Amino acid sequence: MTFETLTLLLPELALFALAVVVLLGGAIRRGVAMGWVTLVGLVVAFALTFTVREGASLLDGAFVQDSLALFAKRLFVASAALSLLGSLTLRTGAFARRSAEYHFALVASLLGMAVLASARELILLFVGFELMSIPLFLMTGFLKRDAVAPEAALKFFLVGTASSAVIVYGMSFVYGVAGSTMLSEIPPAVRDGPPLLMLGMALLLAGLGFKIAAFPFHMWAPDTYEAASMPFVAWLSVAPKAAGFVVIIRLYLAGVGTAALIWTPAIAVLAGMTMVAGNLMAIPQQNIKRLLAYSGIAHIGYMLVGLAALSSSGVAMLLFYLIAYTFGNMGAFLVVQAVAQSEQSDRIEAYRGLAQRSPLLALAMLLFLLSLGGIPFVAGFWAKLYVFWAAVERGMYGLVFLGAVLAVVALYYYLLVARRMYIEAPERPEPVHVPRLLGVAIGTCVIGVVGMGLYPAPWVTLAQRVAATLFS
Repeated sequence: MTFETLTLLLPELALFALAVVVLLGGAIRRGVAMGWVTLVGLVVAFALTFTVREGASLLDGAFVQDSLALFAKRLFVASAALSLLGSLTLRTGAFARRSAEYHFALVASLLGMAVLASARELILLFVGFELMSIPLFLMTGFLKRDAVAPEAALKFFLVGTASSAVIVYGMSFVYGVAGSTMLSEIPPAVRDGPPLLMLGMALLLAGLGFKIAAFPFHMWAPDTYEAASMPFVAWLSVAPKAAGFVVIIRLYLAGVGTAALIWTPAIAVLAGMTMVAGNLMAIPQQNIKRLLAYSGIAHIGYMLVGLAALSSSGVAMLLFYLIAYTFGNMGAFLVVQAVAQSEQSDRIEAYRGLAQRSPLLALAMLLFLLSLGGIPFVAGFWAKLYVFWAAVERGMYGLVFLGAVLAVVALYYYLLVARRMYIEAPERPEPVHVPRLLGVAIGTCVIGVVGMGLYPAPWVTLAQRVAATLFS
């Protein structure tokens, strides 16, 4: 272990040290102190990702710090910091008694995501998945005195365990055919097209479908979102899914070349089914958290459209979509947290007359919903447009037409919430109280959604640069 090696692992070492500090500090002091320590540590870890030499590799290529890995780590850490701003406002109940446990689990899961983003070897990839997933099960059931939280955590655990088993089973076939656990040895074997390797890769895709909540592997998401604490759900809705997409890109696209085209039909079908299921199941929902859960499933389908293009442009637009989705979806969930704390309800009826009670909060929610719906000129509009354009370049007109029609369907249930906020009369006149830190998090998401909508060029350029390195 040389000094140069340590400098290449600075973000991961910072997260590991932060996890140890939070765990030990929690034994000394309770309350929100460890939350602030975690927030400062995340800011440091985010800054350290800019000190790492891009393109470096360790462990004979099993661990890389390429542009995709660093992009993903910055997204993971930034989204975790936004979530943390929301959780710091929760100072009662379990968050008062066991705050250090929650923040330790968050940092541990974040460390797993960081390892996952850099893994180019099957065993290290699986270890990263488990390190990411196990704390998520704990955080889902963190409010254990809540009647539904333990049940949701158990469902999430069982589905997660099943997906891990499917992934390991698929890896066994890949290893048996490729003769190596290194991802760099898979592309030559794919070009020969042996049936057992195709079976292994198909099983891996199914297991990863659970991780990103693609249809028909989505059943854990609505119950988990409904039961877990809101700041955690905001993070859960974006970061683990982004990690799953990073792994899919590495396995099925990076370095595979034209042989990757064999996966176009499978990914296109998965994208179509996910868009249809997510949007249609969102329509009858009366609980805002479940509505956003099914909406998130639909957005996974839109991201899969970009992936189905199996091109540098498609991957670039997928990465751009992930950034836009992070701001829009996390912002929506953070607004839900503010309303739920005030109204003690997650039902859509709680948003009646919100524009009259708290006009700025209602405006923020409207911007997030418009972004998720793909309305000009907010971030989500460009995200959808770009992934559709990447698919059109590949001649996937049917999939793009389906996505465009379903985008109109999505507007229906988003605008139902907007109608509650702006047209219906409020049940009471008092404004919704928004804690200062939560307001900072919501404001940051608003700036991201509006900024990307008005000037998307820097983000598009960044995503294209990252994708270009994978196809060079």
